[in-house]
Amino acid sequence: MSSIQIQKISITKLTTDAIVNAANEGLWAGGGVCGAIFEAAGREKLAEACSAIGGCKTGDAVITPGFQLSAKYVIHAVGPVWHGGDRREPQYLYSAYQHSLLVAKENGCHSIGFPLISAGIFGYPLKPAWQAALSACKDFLKENPEYEMEIVFAVIDDEVKAVGERLCAECLIVQGARQTGKTYVVERYAEAHCEEFSGN
Repeated sequence: MSSIQIQKISITKLTTDAIVNAANEGLWAGGGVCGAIFEAAGREKLAEACSAIGGCKTGDAVITPGFQLSAKYVIHAVGPVWHGGDRREPQYLYSAYQHSLLVAKENGCHSIGFPLISAGIFGYPLKPAWQAALSACKDFLKENPEYEMEIVFAVIDDEVKAVGERLCAECLIVQGARQTGKTYVVERYAEAHCEEFSGN
């Protein structure tokens, strides 16, 4: 059954079919989540694979092998830099998640790990970043009911995790959900409560 989870864990430790790198347009090794993924995957091999692709536009996503990671693939998604919200940042961020999920499906992945894209050095405010993320994931599951996908958000900050769980609870039906110390799983989806999160 498809699900959305929020875990307090390094994204490099996930055993999902794919993990998502919060990438830049040049697909260069950066800091934060991006740097950690490059180090865990093997910096030289991942950099070579990214160089062969040549780049990725904001709002889009591309895929490479995971090399030394447990994940088979790394999906490199480019989120927007926050400029106040009037440069189509919500649309670009929503698109980055949607493209990541579509690339995962195209490559036969049934589980995917996300960071909170653009919420680090790109400066995207925490609550709107979660809203775009949850909206894109909810819409993908709604539009692909026949395709099982386990979606995991990997965060290492307690406040980031708490905000995500609160918004997830507001957006999704709690019936069929369970909460533990490490994860919040939701198995049924409420359409009416998520309209305000739409990225379209």
